Amino acid sequence: MNNNNTIQLTYREALKQSIRQALQKDERVFLMGEDVGRYGGAFAVSKGLLQEFGPERIMDTPLSESGFVGAGIGAAIAGMRPVVEVMTVNFGLLAMDQIVNNAATLYHMSGGQVNVPLVLRMSSGIGRQLAAQHSHSWEPLFAHIPGLKIVSVGTHEDARQVLLAALEESDPVIIFEYTSMLNLESEISTNPETVDLVHAKIRKEGKDISIITYGAAVYKSLEAALDLAAKGIDAEVVDIRMLRPLDETTIFTSVSKTHHALLVEDAWRSISISSEISALIMEKSFYELDSPVQRLGGVEVPIPYPKHLEDACVPQKEDIVKKVIKMLHHD
Repeated sequence: MNNNNTIQLTYREALKQSIRQALQKDERVFLMGEDVGRYGGAFAVSKGLLQEFGPERIMDTPLSESGFVGAGIGAAIAGMRPVVEVMTVNFGLLAMDQIVNNAATLYHMSGGQVNVPLVLRMSSGIGRQLAAQHSHSWEPLFAHIPGLKIVSVGTHEDARQVLLAALEESDPVIIFEYTSMLNLESEISTNPETVDLVHAKIRKEGKDISIITYGAAVYKSLEAALDLAAKGIDAEVVDIRMLRPLDETTIFTSVSKTHHALLVEDAWRSISISSEISALIMEKSFYELDSPVQRLGGVEVPIPYPKHLEDACVPQKEDIVKKVIKMLHHD
């Protein structure tokens, strides 16, 4: 603790505090997933919560994503507020039938009679040498699906607040958390702002270029902005945060101010969130641009195991700095 208004904590602890607060606030809320109880979660996010809240609210499930996601959908329809943890985004593929054909469609298919207030939490991104079956950034895959809200938790503040906002929604929300950030510490306010699941967030104001990003790339973009400032470049960092629906207004306002846009994400570059935002900027803010929109994305290979190759697969701070300098011709 640094003073009475801020606290130092890890990303993991911020996530845990959000779950604890949600459980305390609403007795309808419960957590279910693989190893979330006695083991304390695959990444220790729920460690200690079973002892605090008991097995009726912290439920270990069989290794069947389709089964327990389906159970969560049923509980949500019946009036509960389930928080379903899918260990990694890769395992989310095993529940795609439930997510796409049930959670995302029931409101539409019932003519607005059936809501599914389900919250799915998934760990995403490179997994600190967990290799190709545990490490991908597949947020664009889920953001493609109408009927879902998709949230990316790129900061400690959001890690502690997003779950509470998601549980207020009457339709399904998928929250992407980031394995690589779990041990990262940050100082946050003891009274953080409420997240509204509507607006993107300007993490740093700037006037020379808009770095538009989300997830694990947010802090890297902020670090890059500091390095760029030392070189006389004032970069603005926009955390998209909501991947579906996108907050187009905040994006366009930033581009209209800086007249340059670099889109940064760990997901594969092709057919990505950045692809969609680039198209939107070209369609609706083309005449605000002084240079073409540029993208930095993940290298299009399965994530390798060796750390140096894993790091090389996603944009790093140095890549962002070099790209911005090249875009602005500050040689």
